[in-house]
Amino acid sequence: MLSFILFIFILGVIVLVHEFGHYLFAKIFKVYVYEFSIGMGKRLWYYKKKGGETEYSIRLIPLGGFCSLAGEEVDEADAKRIPKNRRLQDKKVWQRFLIMFAGAGFNFVLAFVLLFVSALIFGSVTTKPVLGSVPEGLPAYEAGLRVGDTILEVDGDKVSAWDDVMWDIQMSDGSTLTFVVEDVDGNEKTVNVTPDKEETEDGTVTYKFGLGLDTTPQYGLGVSFQYAINKTGSLFRIMFETIKSLFTGQVGVTDLSGPVGIYSVVDSQAKAGVDSILYLIAFLSLNVGVINLIPLPAFDGGRILFLIIEKIKGSPVSSRVENTIHNIGFLLLIGLMILVTFSDIFKLFN
Repeated sequence: MLSFILFIFILGVIVLVHEFGHYLFAKIFKVYVYEFSIGMGKRLWYYKKKGGETEYSIRLIPLGGFCSLAGEEVDEADAKRIPKNRRLQDKKVWQRFLIMFAGAGFNFVLAFVLLFVSALIFGSVTTKPVLGSVPEGLPAYEAGLRVGDTILEVDGDKVSAWDDVMWDIQMSDGSTLTFVVEDVDGNEKTVNVTPDKEETEDGTVTYKFGLGLDTTPQYGLGVSFQYAINKTGSLFRIMFETIKSLFTGQVGVTDLSGPVGIYSVVDSQAKAGVDSILYLIAFLSLNVGVINLIPLPAFDGGRILFLIIEKIKGSPVSSRVENTIHNIGFLLLIGLMILVTFSDIFKLFN
């Protein structure tokens, strides 16, 4: 029950921050805001200040939320009762861009702040690709890698953070990897590492390279700030690599996780401690921000794409055409969520 409450809380915080970004910039540019909602479906609670324009509500399904703006969609009644200078579609392109980007932008800020606070309180480990442990007898040691070596490249890909190394290892699927490293004396060397294949009783296959990061915690204001910057940057790169791999086929749709998969992760992270929970919220918040900026219909990135097209051609795309495309995109997104959810449920029983 505690994990479920935590799951709802985490999603609520991420959605609240995202929608507040849209809300705040809409208010700054004086766009009429109908409703600011956390959750979807039936309305459970709402508040509207007497004489005010915006209704604040909490809805039944805590897996989303929205900020409803005047002029966001074609609505004749909307056009008649809302002053033209208060509708989104009548604002300047750069103002609409900032309103659309602000949701993801606030998610990025949340991720950075949580990583910084976590590092400040609980300490942080280095994000640099420096080997902290290379157990004897395992492939990496046998290939010639040693503690203190700094990894520069993995299979031709330049790496600047430990997350980059882990991504390349994860995507290798057990194949031999070529590492270019610099030892403690500044000498470069190239080694090939073939991982050991291990299979558990339930048939799960893993590959062990024998590489470990230095997990000595570091403390301090400057160290924590630098950690938050480096970690946010490396997570950005991993997210973009994941998206790229989706389009190239290296990562399948069934490899993604929806609400059920996220709940499973929340359940396990809750047992690991507060620092793990803070990291998870930061990670998910950054994911939500990046995904929303993908230039596809129904995402903020899709709306930003139409703004770019408008700027290039010198006139806006037909509102009805844009809304139709976004509605189709939304239906496809719902279909994807259903597919991913069923995949998550299937994984739970296998």
